Amino acid sequence: MSSVETPNAPLPAGHYAQATVWNDLIFVSGQLPIHPVTKEKFTGPIDVQTRQVLENVKAILEAAGSDLAHVLKTTVYIADISLWDQVNGVYADFFGDHKPARAVVPTKELHYGFLIEIEAVAVRTP
Repeated sequence: MSSVETPNAPLPAGHYAQATVWNDLIFVSGQLPIHPVTKEKFTGPIDVQTRQVLENVKAILEAAGSDLAHVLKTTVYIADISLWDQVNGVYADFFGDHKPARAVVPTKELHYGFLIEIEAVAVRTP
């Protein structure tokens, strides 16, 4: 088992790894809409937040030896389920034809007042 750390995604602010790798499985910790370089916290429109979260997931996957096409499952935590159509639109654009398994969990609030957090499970690319 090993941990993933890349400066291309926000570094952990607590006691966790950006991702943990076991055999060929990659478990990406929940990502928030924080820019990895500027540390800007995107608290604006849900489409901007969703895109930044997915960019963070993508960067971690690449650091772990994978990519979006090898995501098996995501869990999407969303602070307001009425935003789901917008989230789903950005998500679909980001993943294209690939459709990983997914769970959507409405939650009252997320850290720093964010509207979305996404975690993922992927397999390393051959």
